[in-house]
Amino acid sequence: MGWMTYWAWLGALSLVFVLLERLWPRDTRQGLLRAGLATDLFYLVFNGHWLGVLFAVLTEPLSRALDGALALHGMSLQLRVAADWPWALQLIVAFVAIDFIQWSIHNLLHRVPALWELHKVHHSIRAMDFWGSLRFHFGEIVVYKSLQYVPLALLGFDHRALFVIAIVSTAIGHFNHANLRVRMGPLRYLLNGPEMHVWHHAHPSAGPQNVNFAINLAVWDWLFGTAYLPPEDAVPAKLGFDGIETFPTDPLRQELWPLRLSGSRAAAPR
Repeated sequence: MGWMTYWAWLGALSLVFVLLERLWPRDTRQGLLRAGLATDLFYLVFNGHWLGVLFAVLTEPLSRALDGALALHGMSLQLRVAADWPWALQLIVAFVAIDFIQWSIHNLLHRVPALWELHKVHHSIRAMDFWGSLRFHFGEIVVYKSLQYVPLALLGFDHRALFVIAIVSTAIGHFNHANLRVRMGPLRYLLNGPEMHVWHHAHPSAGPQNVNFAINLAVWDWLFGTAYLPPEDAVPAKLGFDGIETFPTDPLRQELWPLRLSGSRAAAPR
């Protein structure tokens, strides 16, 4: 279907947020051409399009082989529990279910040292704006896709619903990383916004760690006690993690970072 072209939606959403950040910036000193933008543009293009193409090519035969192997033993994952549900119901249930799974995986990325090494790429952002929403190591996608495969295969949501959710998640991801002066009010208990997510990126010297894991829905953080939002309109003085000063700034070395054979690895933030 013509409307199901992710990179076109990504480009349109990015243009919208370029305009929004110029109109209502949280940090007026942060211009469009800020340090690190070239790195974020690489990730926007690579993770927003080419990585998806690569994974589609690699995982399609693997998933067919796995489904076939399980079917031989009477354990096929393709139960398609939700296949006959109304499309609108699939959209709502899939959005909530996927978001909770991803919130849980995001927790793991911070608490398991080996996964934290992958996630450091995303937390190497030093200036928060929407460009940074797609700065992440390709290994993170392997983790997310692998851990989501079984529950999503069991439920069997319509691929169109999953595509709509991908677009909505991209828009919310742009929003919560954006350099926007926004106060969410009561919506902060439901949706992840920039006033909360900026504290997720706070340097250990500037704010609490392991807070605000929300991807789209902030409700999980409030329910499980990981929400943090100062009462005043404040932002952390510094972003990142211990050792960010020596962390690579170019995409190639960032992608190779977890594979390095020497050097100490900092523990995941507690």
